[in-house]
Amino acid sequence: MAYKVFDFFAGCGGFSKGFELAGYEIVVANDVWEPAKETYEYNHKNTRFILKDIEELKPSEISDIYNGTPDVIIGGPPCQGFSLAGLRMIDDERNKLYREFVRMVNEFQPKMFVMENVPGLVKRAKGFFLKQILEDFKEIGYQVEYKILKAADFGVPQNRQRVFFVGSRNNEFPIHFPIETHFDPNANIDLFNSTLIKYVNLGDAISDLPLLDDPEYLGEEIQNYITEPRNYYQKLMRLNSDLVWNHIATNHSPKTREIINLVPEGKNYKALPEELRDTRKFNVAWTRLSSKEPSSTVDTGHRHHFHPWTNRIPTVRESARIQSFDDSFIFQGTKTSQYTQVGNAVPPILASAIARSVESSLNREELKRELHV
Repeated sequence: MAYKVFDFFAGCGGFSKGFELAGYEIVVANDVWEPAKETYEYNHKNTRFILKDIEELKPSEISDIYNGTPDVIIGGPPCQGFSLAGLRMIDDERNKLYREFVRMVNEFQPKMFVMENVPGLVKRAKGFFLKQILEDFKEIGYQVEYKILKAADFGVPQNRQRVFFVGSRNNEFPIHFPIETHFDPNANIDLFNSTLIKYVNLGDAISDLPLLDDPEYLGEEIQNYITEPRNYYQKLMRLNSDLVWNHIATNHSPKTREIINLVPEGKNYKALPEELRDTRKFNVAWTRLSSKEPSSTVDTGHRHHFHPWTNRIPTVRESARIQSFDDSFIFQGTKTSQYTQVGNAVPPILASAIARSVESSLNREELKRELHV
């Protein structure tokens, strides 16, 4: 029987998708944003979604739709207050959402939980926030370990890093983190007898999608692939899909196209003529992504990282590929909201690796109980 999961701060469902890929059943999901709900429900038809501010969500409302205890609770509560220096920020109003995640874990007492956040959280304020998080969960009976994981190390074509906290109720379940499956071919590592696979690069991820390089044609809501799958990643992305959705180009101004046309693949504003460098004043301005490496982190802005081969930003579908959403996962709502949904998500392939490591912990203890060890 599949392990049951509650997903809080579920967004469009990247975390849930990864756990589903690993064989879990997501029975309840919660978020406060309507566009995320639309996408979540479209792609997770067997999950009951509660659209409500978690601060107002009562455990009884969850019990009304699922009368049972989840095996695992997952979620990525926003911790914007943690991003500011100073010990006083542990009580920042914006950290209430993190406290709500702790509340739900305490209320339902799952066997294990997984919480995701930005990696900078670990060192901020000299580790004060990290210590507070570990203490908060210890107070409600959970032993917690954490690790910063890089998505590219698990087959996601993106250099995204996130910290994952895994908790075990009363230290009953051993905590494991997934072992890397992929490696950076530019790194100096010993691959003798290694089973590691080379990183999936951006070109590997998107080269079978329509290029949409004509400013007069931005694409259609439903399109055909331009080629057969060229590698295992593309086969994986197209496993349950015959058509391309969410692949409409952004209508950039002629000036924007002219400027980015001057930037070589893998370069940024520093490659522009001096008179154009100040048109956008920050480090990642006018960055053209490299097709030969995993992408930089997909964010919710999607205005500063451009396609490696044409003069536009990636489409929602290209961004989804970079995040490891397969092509059967179709985003709802406006295009702007779709970009935000993609950028906020946990990459499903990374989530699936974490889910399998959690499953190994749960299985081990269940087996011991059956054998009366």
